[in-house]
Amino acid sequence: MELIQSFSVDHTRIVPGIFTSRVDHLGDYSVTTYDIRLKRPNREPVIDVAAMHSLEHLIATFLRNDPDWKDEVIYWGPMGCLTGFYLILKGNRASEELYDLMLSAFKSVDKAQEVPGTAPENCGHCLMHNLGMAKWFANEFAAYLEANKDNRAIFEYPKTERLVTEDGQHFFDS
Repeated sequence: MELIQSFSVDHTRIVPGIFTSRVDHLGDYSVTTYDIRLKRPNREPVIDVAAMHSLEHLIATFLRNDPDWKDEVIYWGPMGCLTGFYLILKGNRASEELYDLMLSAFKSVDKAQEVPGTAPENCGHCLMHNLGMAKWFANEFAAYLEANKDNRAIFEYPKTERLVTEDGQHFFDS
């Protein structure tokens, strides 16, 4: 079975940032999945589940209301490993083009007075939210983005080197 593209990223070397995960060409248009990585995998504590849930609601609401981007947004949701989010957009933009959007989105969390969509009618686990911790993680990531704006590593995935035998067989460590 072929290893999927996101598992070919070297998770021992990735840093927080904004990365192009994959581009899918669907007939006349493209859809791009971005990895919005807040934490270094396997090196620092992951995002608290309730804070992650709140960030999902807050930033999805921000993105779907941004006048310049709302028509491009297909999906915003958490990674299972709790180190970041996936953003799926129409089209194919370089990761750097999302910098201002992501910085604004994460900075907007600090202004929130409540988490949108948390009524039992709107949310599958309405009691699992933590606005205070969501603000903490959002502020941490926004400060990181600002401090690393000119650092290429926050926009380029580190790739895992894979052993290939003389007859072309690939060996994977997953």
